[in-house]
Order: sequence, then C-alpha cells, then structure tokens
Amino acid sequence: MTQSLTPTTLPPAFPDHTQLPESDGTFVKNFQEHPQSILLTDSLETTLQTLHPDGQYAIGQDSGIYWRETEPPERGAEAPDWFYVPNVPPLLDGQIRRSYVLWREYIVPLIAIEFASGDGSEEKDNTPLSRTAEGISQKPGKFWVYEQIVRIPYYAIYIIKTSQLEVYNWVNTRYRRLEPNERGHYPIDLMGVELGVWEGSYQNQTQRWLRWWDSEGNLLLTGSEQAKLERLHTEQERQRAEAEKQRADLAEQQKERLAAYLRSQGIDPDRI
Repeated sequence: MTQSLTPTTLPPAFPDHTQLPESDGTFVKNFQEHPQSILLTDSLETTLQTLHPDGQYAIGQDSGIYWRETEPPERGAEAPDWFYVPNVPPLLDGQIRRSYVLWREYIVPLIAIEFASGDGSEEKDNTPLSRTAEGISQKPGKFWVYEQIVRIPYYAIYIIKTSQLEVYNWVNTRYRRLEPNERGHYPIDLMGVELGVWEGSYQNQTQRWLRWWDSEGNLLLTGSEQAKLERLHTEQERQRAEAEKQRADLAEQQKERLAAYLRSQGIDPDRI
C-alpha cells in the first residue's frame, strides 16, 4: 500500500532589512538632532578609516535596530539617534542599509547614543519585557533592551536641555555608569576616543554639542574644520614668508644706504 506524503509547510523566513519598516513615523524632536548626528559622524571619519582600512563598518542615524520579530514590526526595534557597528559591510547585497537586523548579522553595535529632548527618563527606562497569557503586554524600556537584549558595550545619553551627558559601559551583564576623566570626557576604549561636550557653533547653531576627542585630549575635527585649519596654516605661512621678505628687503635697503654713505666719504665699502 502506497502511503501518501503530506506536504510540509515551512514557517516564513525571518525578514531582512529590506522587508522591515525603516521609520516609525514619529517626528525628530528638535532641530539639533540632525546636525548633531552629522557632527559625530563627520569628525570620526579619519579615526574610522584607521580602525577599518577595509571600510567594513556602519553608522546608523535614527535607524532601527531590530532585536525581535513582532507584530507590528516596530515593536521589536529600537532606533538610537546614532550608533556605530564595527566589522560589518556598509552595504548589504549592494543595497543601502534601511535598518540593522540582529538576527541577520549577529554583530552588535559598539556604541549607541541617544539625544534626549526631555529629562532622559525615556532613554533610561529599564522596564523589562513582560508577558501575559495573550502575549506581550507592553513594549520594554529602551535601557533594558540595550542592556539585556542587544548588550551594546557603550550607551550614552545626552540630555540636550541641560547638556548633561551620561555614559554607561556593559560589564558582567549590566550597565555601570562611567565617571568622566580629568578632562571631563568619557573614554570609549574600544575605539581609542573620548566622548564629551563642546560649546561652539556648528551649522549656524551655537550650542553645546557632543564631540569626540582622541585619547590625548585633542578635538577630532570635521572636514570643514580641518579645511579651515589648513587654510589658516597656509595664510600664516604666507604672512611669515611675506614678513621675512620685508625684513630681507629692509636689510638690503639699509645695506645699500650704508654703502652709499661710505662712498660719499671716499671709502670703498667692498674693502671693509
């Protein structure tokens, strides 16, 4: 007797970054967030080129980190204002990344930074994932997700209204809050840089901004700042060369006047 085979229905494959929403539809909360992200990325370029000469890294700005498949999908994602992932390709299959999907890539971001428009309570929310008989009852807190699920080594919270910066380091399954060094900066050892607050003008806004410094306390410059510095150095060199030429011309003029005077006195200056 021939036994008939029942077709097996396979579960759908986990979605990838092209299938998941790239936005939750919320507004950026203030005008500083976008230039702040650009400032962090731009000034870090040379450092990242040194760390990754092969170009294998990714920077996310208001992009989703998907850590769990849920319905709707956005409930299983957090979107840090800025994050950096080492040793991953900047493109996936030749496509620009739309989100970062942990179950597809496994490498966690090294640092995530949140720009808090409020008092930071949302960014420090440590509410755990809870379940009921019907399923998940509420979305867990952002802090809890970063600490307990994604396990991002460094988590920074910048409260824009007060310019307060808090940096946490993941150690032994928990975040511990770091203390600033003597410069008021927070060393991010795995990157060889320091994170701190800088007051100045960027993109027509004079504010207190998050900035990077190297391990010796030198501010990491943006491309525009570097170009201005190079122009300043070029102008200083031109001015020094001009001043040196003026000094040489004055010395030559004084020498010629002295020679003329000596000749008027019947003295050959070439024989002195």
